[in-house]
Amino acid sequence: MKPTNPVFTGLQTTIFETMSRMANATGAINLGQGFPDVDGPEDVRRIAASALIDGPNQYPPMLGLPELRQAVAETNKRFYDLDVDWQSEVLVTSGATEALADSLMALLEPGDEVILIEPLYDCYLPLVKRAGGIPVRLRVTPPHWRLDLEALAAAFTENTKAILINNPMNPAAKVFSEDELSEIARLCIEYGVYAICDEVYEHLLFDGRAHMPLMAFPGMRERCVRIGSAGKTFSLTGWKVGYITAAPNLLDPIAKAHQFVTFTTPPNLQKAVAYGLAKEDDYFFDLRDDLQEKRDRISRGLAALGFGVLPCAGTYFVTCDVSPLGLEGDDVAICQQLVEEAGVAVVPVSAFYVSDAPSNFVRFCFCKRDSVIDGALERLGDWVASRRTAAGADRERQVAAAGDI
Repeated sequence: MKPTNPVFTGLQTTIFETMSRMANATGAINLGQGFPDVDGPEDVRRIAASALIDGPNQYPPMLGLPELRQAVAETNKRFYDLDVDWQSEVLVTSGATEALADSLMALLEPGDEVILIEPLYDCYLPLVKRAGGIPVRLRVTPPHWRLDLEALAAAFTENTKAILINNPMNPAAKVFSEDELSEIARLCIEYGVYAICDEVYEHLLFDGRAHMPLMAFPGMRERCVRIGSAGKTFSLTGWKVGYITAAPNLLDPIAKAHQFVTFTTPPNLQKAVAYGLAKEDDYFFDLRDDLQEKRDRISRGLAALGFGVLPCAGTYFVTCDVSPLGLEGDDVAICQQLVEEAGVAVVPVSAFYVSDAPSNFVRFCFCKRDSVIDGALERLGDWVASRRTAAGADRERQVAAAGDI
């Protein structure tokens, strides 16, 4: 038989799915995959339920319901002072992953270079390759996750078509600085490059930080594709409602790609998200503050157990250095130990790099109920204590054996 497409054939199951399966099989607490364990606002869900019953449940407009596109445009103005024409500059997609796929298919031609910044969200690389793009990888590394601006400048060439940036960044919990974003903008303008901006965690920045869309930087309004997600903003990840904001010359081909990928998104969910985006500012601030408290809760607990907890500026995730615990093996082996022995599933950070990855960092997801976080910390505490007890017993046996000689 003739071969199937090599980009997806043999591609491993995502690390999120792998760890979730292990958690289900072992009864472990799942702090691996990035989804909340409680549903989002009841009033938003009730709007969706009523719209499902009341209808219509037929194809909505391909670009999305007008009320949702208007709401997306209004939130761009409200939070970032971006003037957006909802009719020509907003598209509703079936999740942010579809938005990424549409954007890459529409903007790339075979042989175009695309700059990616590791650690990578897992869909980026296969989507770029399947669109015919040539990935050019930069990296930020723990514990500081700083972007090397000289390496960034060197990555831009006459063949660069786009840069794909995730800000705030999963899994690093990094928020790009104004200096970093300014340099990205400068280089995009100098080389005539598009910026595809995955900004799904735009409302989940901590410690007084404010999100700065790359689209709002001088000269970037016409070359940015800005992607948002109702799943992250309303803790409704299963709904898969995303949205793109882009200038008309970019949105038009992206919408054509969308037309032949999903064509549209359930109308009842669109109506509910439109309602949600119109919520008072307090909703968005309370969401941020609640998650910041959860970040602090898990970070304190992990630090007390001996994990090296890295700073977390945003998102759902906190990264920890496991080397202070004196464990054997790399991060993949340690994650397997944690799920099998401690009963807690987490994700190895090396899974987000293509090669030569740091091997002593793991990622915890904290968008969970406090009782779940506390339960995971209790299990980890018991496991760490048991290892210390076992290590102490080994040392006593070694001392005793040495005394018998």
